[in-house]
Amino acid sequence: MARPELPIGTAGKIRTEKLGPGRFRARVRFRDYDGVTRDIEVTDTTGPAAVRALKVKIRDRSTPNDDEISRETRINALAELWIEEITAEERIAAQTIHRYQASLRTTILPALGNLRIREASVGRLDRLLREIAKDRPSAAKGVKVVLGQMFALAVRHGAIPSNPVRDTGRLRKPRRTVVVLSGEHLHAVRAAIRNWQQPVPGKPGPRHTGDLADIVDLMLATGARIGEILALRWEDLDLATARPTLTICGTLVYVKGQGIFRQPWTKSDAGYRILVLPRFAVGMLMARKVTAADNPHDAIFASRRGTWLSPNNVRRQWRQARADTDLDWVTPHSFRKTVATLIKEEADTKSAAAQLGHSSEEVTATYYIAKPVQAPDVSDVLERLAANPNRPHPPTLQNDAGR
Repeated sequence: MARPELPIGTAGKIRTEKLGPGRFRARVRFRDYDGVTRDIEVTDTTGPAAVRALKVKIRDRSTPNDDEISRETRINALAELWIEEITAEERIAAQTIHRYQASLRTTILPALGNLRIREASVGRLDRLLREIAKDRPSAAKGVKVVLGQMFALAVRHGAIPSNPVRDTGRLRKPRRTVVVLSGEHLHAVRAAIRNWQQPVPGKPGPRHTGDLADIVDLMLATGARIGEILALRWEDLDLATARPTLTICGTLVYVKGQGIFRQPWTKSDAGYRILVLPRFAVGMLMARKVTAADNPHDAIFASRRGTWLSPNNVRRQWRQARADTDLDWVTPHSFRKTVATLIKEEADTKSAAAQLGHSSEEVTATYYIAKPVQAPDVSDVLERLAANPNRPHPPTLQNDAGR
């Protein structure tokens, strides 16, 4: 019966022979990745040394093809080809690609860029991810996503048989405590904004507008993201009905080279939503409409030049307003969490998720709702453990031996 053919990418039995004084040859039959079986040989000063060198040569053997990605391709070149591919596909948002590029530039390429694809072992990648996760667990998660997609491209091109990122360990998730604003906190927030907006005699520069206070009020009235609030146009409002509404149908994004612009779709399909406004928000918007200056974007919150108001500028203004307070922990996302928690308490998690534009109630419950776990009421059972012996007790507990 004919000898079975070697599986692709495997070698037969290594044979050694002495060629002369201090010269040995190790030889093996290897079935290449194109299906052709070839002889591979290495010479060295001793037989074991020749065998070791041959094993390294087999390990590093790449597919004999003309593909631009092989086992010998360096990771910085793989990264460049991957970015070119996802950009050409137009499947991923430009700001997401910008975030991927930042992860490559600041973390991945400094650590791995000069390595060849074959040198990116599971252990090496795992150590890198765990080192990042020590101080920056969220960054480590982003790095793992980027590496996973890069090496998936290498697998598709036949450079490696499997994706090493898939075999790295799970990254720890930091324990999250959702903190929301109480009524006292909200009063302090509004007071801080009012104080910040007061003109300071003798201070140069333009006077602060009332935008920050109105933006915070609208975030509290809707639970919307700051980018969604700043992307609102007057045409997105319907204030003439008995129950005035606001439609979230876009968000502001920043892309390097393009600046701030309005993306005419939300973060997810669930983000496209119509929200009924509370009375305090309706009053604020009607007052703004009376004094609003025209701008080319029809933006509710526009800069003095009529451009979109940058989310980073609003965050900076809030940091300035809270500078002399104990509100350092309050961010624009705190308002969103406060809205979610209040709706959950008064209605349910499903309503909170819909208000925030989440497709999953689990995300809302885990990351946006502050709620201690409610244990079942077993107080009557625990009453049997009372310490007062003169007090009448319910029937005593039975132990396992008495059953």
